[in-house]
Amino acid sequence: MHSKIVIVGGGAGGLELACKLSRKLGAGQVTLVDSRLYHIWKPSLHEVAAGTLDIHQEGLSYQMLAHDNGFSYVYGPLIALDAASNSLTVGAISTDKGELLLPERQLSYDQLVLAVGSTSNYFGVPGAQENTISLNATEDAERFRLTLLKLLAMAEQRRGDAGHPGVDIVIIGGGATGVELAAELREASDVYAAYGFQNLNAIKDVRITLLEGAPRILAPLPERVSRAASKLLLQHGITVAADTRVTSIEPDKVNVATGTSYAADICVWAAGIRAPEFLSTLGLPTNRAGQLEVTGMLNVQGHANIHALGDCAACMGENGKLVPPRAQAAHQQADYLLKTFMLQAKGKPPQTKPYEYLDYGSLVSFGRTTSVGTLMGSLKGLSWFVEGFVARMMYVSLHLMHHNAVLGSVRTAVMAMGRFLIKRSTPQVKLH
Repeated sequence: MHSKIVIVGGGAGGLELACKLSRKLGAGQVTLVDSRLYHIWKPSLHEVAAGTLDIHQEGLSYQMLAHDNGFSYVYGPLIALDAASNSLTVGAISTDKGELLLPERQLSYDQLVLAVGSTSNYFGVPGAQENTISLNATEDAERFRLTLLKLLAMAEQRRGDAGHPGVDIVIIGGGATGVELAAELREASDVYAAYGFQNLNAIKDVRITLLEGAPRILAPLPERVSRAASKLLLQHGITVAADTRVTSIEPDKVNVATGTSYAADICVWAAGIRAPEFLSTLGLPTNRAGQLEVTGMLNVQGHANIHALGDCAACMGENGKLVPPRAQAAHQQADYLLKTFMLQAKGKPPQTKPYEYLDYGSLVSFGRTTSVGTLMGSLKGLSWFVEGFVARMMYVSLHLMHHNAVLGSVRTAVMAMGRFLIKRSTPQVKLH
């Protein structure tokens, strides 16, 4: 099978690029490769983990998106790349019982885009990989949710017994993912207590601890945002321990450098990311974090027809620092490559201006009613602090903007209305 443009990775940036390119170039020009069957906006995985978002309602089928936008979809993981012959190998797909569904397949391309995102970086902490759950993908979030339901059911049964009632949740990493998960879990625990777990006190019996190695949570953001976030977490009964370095993790506790141990029935690792390890096997240049080294034009060093975007790309900004692994960077890079490929298709000269990351600020969700964050102005260094309902509406709009890019405005509006109605006719958390 041959495709003019092959995009590997159906995350935010890769999927948006596939949809926009196909609508402009026409059917049969673009192929999307992904190891999963449906797409979830990764910043919403903390809601899936807490049970406040149902992946079976939220997930967008790649096959549907391919049909509607005109690209081809190939189901399977990238396992090998032959850059010299412009071809790649997509791995076989088997059932849980080992029955072969799809064999290995070969794809050739004129242009290749790698947009495979990131995975957790455990920094060599003993027990971290074995004894924690990381929200890298939907199956991780679902595993956390089902484990939490089981723990809540067990705690409900032993509530009147002497000893240790309740559930201890430890989240390692005070970045956006950790903070949002902590807030969402507290909100969800109130709902769980009302739906069948009536013997549990949400604050006393669902104990949430957030550990951060830096002096404050949300360290990359302005201090005012960090202070506001800490205040909100404390108001919701969440323990925040900053400047706390984790030294090891055991099945039932987290040990830190001060000698203290935190009881943990379930532990989430949200302390850092790195590029997927398989990238280092493709014969392309990578940095210490496993990211593909790219030029300012987003093509991989030494390969004019191989490009990378998003978390897996080590793109140097004008300030001499790597572009941060944020969704807005992936969106911007997808638009940059869209212009690159459209110029090629029209036979026009290529872009001469390298990609430039524009920071529009950051928003952190604290459940269904409030958010905090900063908005960046057009003047360098100018920013505004936002919080409350207005910030929450801005946060929600980011998700809608992503859906608009892949579904179009009419279907996004219908989906938003449908979600609004469904949430008022179903339980506020997923209970099965």
